[in-house]
Amino acid sequence: MINIVLFEPEIPQNTGNIMRTCIATGSKLHLIKPLGFKLDDKSVKRSGVNYIDKCEYKVYENIDDFYKQNQGTFYYFTRYGHKPHDSFDYSNKDENIYFIFGKESTGIPPKILKPHIDNCMRIPMTANVRALNLSNCVAIVTYEALRQQHYPNLLRDEPHKSITFIEDSDD
Repeated sequence: MINIVLFEPEIPQNTGNIMRTCIATGSKLHLIKPLGFKLDDKSVKRSGVNYIDKCEYKVYENIDDFYKQNQGTFYYFTRYGHKPHDSFDYSNKDENIYFIFGKESTGIPPKILKPHIDNCMRIPMTANVRALNLSNCVAIVTYEALRQQHYPNLLRDEPHKSITFIEDSDD
């Protein structure tokens, strides 16, 4: 299972967008306090559209609480990472994979990263930008993991009535 972990998220709109991505991908969301907003904040709901009630998520008091309750492979996204996100193997569908993202302003503290340096990564980008938007990063890496797993349990077609497009030879 793919798990998205937000360490002390600060911006409610990012969390709302990430909730929507988790619902779309069948991923579970983990939120580590303190949160910079209330989960019932209207901006979280607006960003998540009408889907937030379908999001599977859990809130933890701190990072130690999170580690005590979860087992699997932990990957950390940080500007200190030297490996690109697609250099790791996420293909085992039976493995619990945790993608851990830091707070928008300062990221994940180095004391948390240091013991896990081999699993620290970054999304490649130009020198013109310090970082991508958090919700965009979550979507990029979640879909990379799902691509490696051949998109298990995800629809490849519209779930409603199928529409067939026919080319008109007169056009």
